[in-house]
Amino acid sequence: MLFDTHTHLNAEQFHEDVEDVIVRAQEAGVSEMIVVGFDHKTIEGAISLVERYDFLYAAVGWHPVDAIEMNENDLNWIEDLCPHPKVVALGETGLDYHWDKSPKEVQKTVFRQQIQLAKKVNLPLIIHNREATEDVIAILKEEGADEVGGIMHCFSSTLEDAKACIDLNFYISIGGPVTFKNAKQLKEVVAKLPLERLLIETDCPYLAPHPFRGKRNEPAYVKYVAEQIALLKGIDYQELAQKTSDNAKQLFGIN
Repeated sequence: MLFDTHTHLNAEQFHEDVEDVIVRAQEAGVSEMIVVGFDHKTIEGAISLVERYDFLYAAVGWHPVDAIEMNENDLNWIEDLCPHPKVVALGETGLDYHWDKSPKEVQKTVFRQQIQLAKKVNLPLIIHNREATEDVIAILKEEGADEVGGIMHCFSSTLEDAKACIDLNFYISIGGPVTFKNAKQLKEVVAKLPLERLLIETDCPYLAPHPFRGKRNEPAYVKYVAEQIALLKGIDYQELAQKTSDNAKQLFGIN
């Protein structure tokens, strides 16, 4: 019943035991997962995985940290992959001002190109935002991203920012940090977010929830995120799990 909307099962951290990780996810009640590719190697890995498992789906895009490495051929390659029956989103794309690997103007250009591509192929976007909220929202507005909508991946900003993204036809996806004891602002935001715009994720192998913080994350742990959100919103866990799963299926066009 749980839908993990953001995994990196294609990461090297899972090379030795990805099959076992997937089995544990199913045993924990995770029925669908998105495998996100964000460069040549991880996109190829994502496609390979989703072709092997009926309940895995792919997102393909180019990460802002490596925006300087993307060229026109890469963008054309991503476009060629979009009609694949298991590709359900474009991303992750966006802006990352934390790591100093790609100049901001290059990131913005690559971000705009991928929004335009998402509109061309009619796929929702998965947005990566780190220390760049104002610019991310501005570009989404300027490029008309509300036409396809998508996900604000691993959301960590304010309620006002969340409302601005929802107004742009985006869902707010919550990951492991909502379980951290010091995540006071995020907990307050989640408590006030509309259930019909909420999604859950792990971003595994990163950002493992409590009580696994600091260890390798995996999709089975998304249940801890769901449990925390249900508690914060004062609703039944099963209701939260069902609604976030329904939200994800609606967004990605999965029956």
